[in-house]
Amino acid sequence: MKSCILFPGQGAQGIGMGKDFHETSTRVREMFQEASDASKIDLKALIFEGTEEELKQTRNTQVALALVDCAASTCLHEHGIVPQGAAGFSLGEWPALVEAGVLSFGRMIRLVAERGRLMDEAGKRSGGSTMAAVLGLEPAAIEAAFKGARIDDVWVANYNSAAQSVVSGTEAGMNKAEEALKAAGAKRVIRLKVSGAFHSPIMRYAYDGFREFIADETFSDPKLDFFSNVTGGKVTAGAELKKLAADQIISPVRWMEEEAAILAAGFRQCLEAGPGTVLAGLWKSASAEVPCKPCSTVDQVAAISL
Repeated sequence: MKSCILFPGQGAQGIGMGKDFHETSTRVREMFQEASDASKIDLKALIFEGTEEELKQTRNTQVALALVDCAASTCLHEHGIVPQGAAGFSLGEWPALVEAGVLSFGRMIRLVAERGRLMDEAGKRSGGSTMAAVLGLEPAAIEAAFKGARIDDVWVANYNSAAQSVVSGTEAGMNKAEEALKAAGAKRVIRLKVSGAFHSPIMRYAYDGFREFIADETFSDPKLDFFSNVTGGKVTAGAELKKLAADQIISPVRWMEEEAAILAAGFRQCLEAGPGTVLAGLWKSASAEVPCKPCSTVDQVAAISL
């Protein structure tokens, strides 16, 4: 069965994630050590024995989640499951690059560690920025509400589904945006516990720094169908993926377009490799016929038959 592997991003993390992968796979244990050495963070201690407060710090979250996402895909491979496509939500795009053969695992971890550090720093430098989930309002209506209220410091950051989006902006702008969104018919506007306005122009500091950091890196052409957050479609050239890796920091995640592109490419199932079921939940809005199966535990992986 033609399968596309999907990797979750920030927000999916939790203490203890991936522990059974670590306990059952020698390769996963090696990956934990390799990632700890590359990031200079004791990731086993952080993920299995740390606190939620420590784990949710962006500079820790990104590298820890990228590791566990890759641990899940490693478990899939060890059970004989080989996907033909890859995509990831925000941070999840990095393990997808490993899955597609664009980057090695070690290089990806090194890049993600710097990405997390820069984004954390950009949040601190912003002088007050945040994100919020908007429920019950289509993305076009959100954008129209911002235009009507002349809000130019809040943007749609995640196009998740017709009924759910995430917006990023300044604290002051978000206060005004909440009023405009509720007046436009939003059911709820929920502030997120994040350290910055990700996927918006407020992350410009991180974008500039990261683009410089990866200047000498080589991104190989993907060996699988690879779908991009920035374009919403399939990308076939490593050079373009390198550019998009930086662009993604200040660009919205066009997840609805990615889901449509995955379906148009003929995939018959998706596999959510990593903690939680966020992407499986969003997928239900994209297709009732093609399933998205969670793969956050060894038992879930073993239950999948292709």
